[in-house]
Amino acid sequence: MQIQIAAGERLPFTQADIYQRGHAIECRVYAEDPANNFLPAIGPVLRTIEPAGPGVRVDAGVVSGDEVTIYYDPMIAKLIVYAESRPDAIRKMDWALAQYVILGLTTNLQFLRDVILHPAFIMGETNTHFIDEFLTPWHPPQAALPDEALIVAALSDLLIPTGQPTLQSTGENGESDLYSPWSRTDSFRMGQPL
Repeated sequence: MQIQIAAGERLPFTQADIYQRGHAIECRVYAEDPANNFLPAIGPVLRTIEPAGPGVRVDAGVVSGDEVTIYYDPMIAKLIVYAESRPDAIRKMDWALAQYVILGLTTNLQFLRDVILHPAFIMGETNTHFIDEFLTPWHPPQAALPDEALIVAALSDLLIPTGQPTLQSTGENGESDLYSPWSRTDSFRMGQPL
């Protein structure tokens, strides 16, 4: 049809024949650091797990095992969702962004979630100054320890009696062996020089 229009032919329908049905949102997933002025992130893509489901589409140019280099645009994928309404599309996009896993690189996934969940975006009150007005400076949320981890730590303090022997490296006379690789807390590896 585009070729016919370019050739000057008329469309086989009028504007009155067209009606809006549903809502779609597209997010461009980039290997970039939104907290550092959107500086591109380069390096290997260790693993990707793309979201999937009804009304979810991923057009990816980068997959597990690829490398993002300085020689090309760091866009990883276009993530598109479709739903019957804008609020449903926003919820679906938030779900899809949360499900998208990209290991090995800094990405803009959390930034995109913050954009689509911002009240101004939800209300459709955005313009080209949206990021400057609402999301500058942007910092990713700090991951908190889950309650279960705190409970386990507290219980381990209660259940492991003080003074109970622990694994440690000792020399021939029973004292701590300062030269043992097992006393080190750095990146010691067997078979590597100390």
